[in-house]
Amino acid sequence: MSRWAKPEYSKKQVNRAGSVLTDLSIPNEGLDHALTVINNFRAIHNHPLNTFQTTLRMKGRHIDPNVLVAQRIKRLSSIFLKLSRFPTMTLSQMQDIGGCRAIMASVEDVNLLVHSYINSNIKHKLHTLDNYMLEPKETGYRGVHLIYLYYSDKIDTYNSLKIEMQLRSQFQHAWATAVEIVGIFTKHALKSSQGDEDWLRFFALMGSAIALLEGTPLVPGTPHDPFDLLNELHALSNRLDAVNRLRAYGTAPDILEDPATKGQHFFLLELDVAENKLKVKGYKAGDIELASTEYLEAEKRLSKTGDAVLVSVGSIAALRRAYPNYYLDTDVFVQVVEDVLNGAIG
Repeated sequence: MSRWAKPEYSKKQVNRAGSVLTDLSIPNEGLDHALTVINNFRAIHNHPLNTFQTTLRMKGRHIDPNVLVAQRIKRLSSIFLKLSRFPTMTLSQMQDIGGCRAIMASVEDVNLLVHSYINSNIKHKLHTLDNYMLEPKETGYRGVHLIYLYYSDKIDTYNSLKIEMQLRSQFQHAWATAVEIVGIFTKHALKSSQGDEDWLRFFALMGSAIALLEGTPLVPGTPHDPFDLLNELHALSNRLDAVNRLRAYGTAPDILEDPATKGQHFFLLELDVAENKLKVKGYKAGDIELASTEYLEAEKRLSKTGDAVLVSVGSIAALRRAYPNYYLDTDVFVQVVEDVLNGAIG
């Protein structure tokens, strides 16, 4: 018996469930059914996602032996935000329900990994390549996204499901982590350009500062002159008390780790910001359906007080490095901010 979830609903039913998710007038019983449909749609991405992360790990290690590779299934809150921001998008069109990422030592290593994929003979079809290092987003986000359509010539159950790979440098990952952590505490979707204007501008400026350190194009709408960039960063950092607030947000939560977590394949992370607690539970590879069900329950439970995500990494030790936002770890980013403010880009 296969350990992977199978599609139980048509594309039309999946898209209808996505519409229900963003319709606040739908009664609870209608929403509950929609969540069941969405959860199955998310779960069927686990098989192709596992295939992609295995190849990503192999290719990444060939370039950087210390590459950090992880995979995750998109959170309900993120699905809701994306469908709300793009009303014409249907759930089945969403390209990043299943996503994996590789954190490389440098921009040069990221470029080598992209080149490795572009010139490979894998059977899956490259759907989209977005290079946000060459063309950074106005938010300051940088990295490279590769979206593939999964294909198997043996079993067609999961064919055409989209899987997104995010390739980032260590500095780019630290930036993205900090955006998520500040978003958690300010209760604003900063990564979706929503929330406090000062924080949004701060992260855009830091995106350009890191781009200068890495030798890549600057973020649109930020000063091109390093002196002007640094001046604006100093003023904004002082106004926000950014370094101290980032350190405060980075206070480690109490970690409640299931004793049986070691050696597991999937991990459910439940961060309760109100209680400052992080619960980590592991699941064997064959328990993916149970993990998916408990993931949905955790998201419902933490909808107002925190966040949850179902991920897979190479080891429990890699969890903190792969998902520092759930451990409220801002250390790397704070160090970069301090280096920049002390003249690293001057």
